[in-house]
Amino acid sequence: MRGPAFIDQLEAAVPGAVAGRSLEAIDPWLEIAPEKLLPACRWLKDSCEIRFDGLQCITAIDWFQPDAKKAAKVSWEPHTELVYHLWSTVARVSLVLKTKLPRWQGDKPGQLPEIASVVSVWRGADWHEREVYDLSGVMFVGHPDLRRILCPEDWEGYPLRKDYEMPLEYHGMRGR
Repeated sequence: MRGPAFIDQLEAAVPGAVAGRSLEAIDPWLEIAPEKLLPACRWLKDSCEIRFDGLQCITAIDWFQPDAKKAAKVSWEPHTELVYHLWSTVARVSLVLKTKLPRWQGDKPGQLPEIASVVSVWRGADWHEREVYDLSGVMFVGHPDLRRILCPEDWEGYPLRKDYEMPLEYHGMRGR
């Protein structure tokens, strides 16, 4: 992958977008500022020489340690990290984009973090964003149909959050 020139072009096209990078990793990655994600993705698909024309998946990671003793020893602040795996059919290379969101919007528990939807860039993002919303509780602003895709519509909570508590009962059926 073309390193510095590729990143310099992205930074020139979308100032302030690149917050970090590791192009030597097995899966080269760029950290993108959350408010710059949508324009950076548009540039990567439409204007970048490499033309990242495919979105393979979107994953959410809950960086949270629910155990207070263990939490005191971690070196990071709790946050949600989104990971976007891109592919270029033109250059036959992959790129990973990462972006960090607060666990809760405005640090208010229950207020889901928000980020711009990339469905307008890659149509395949539709179901990926719905899955992340459903399981990890991230709101994708501008998504055409953001609703649950795996859990029932009336399910409460987001099962992949580390502070999620499985309900003891659902519609009169006991679990566990």
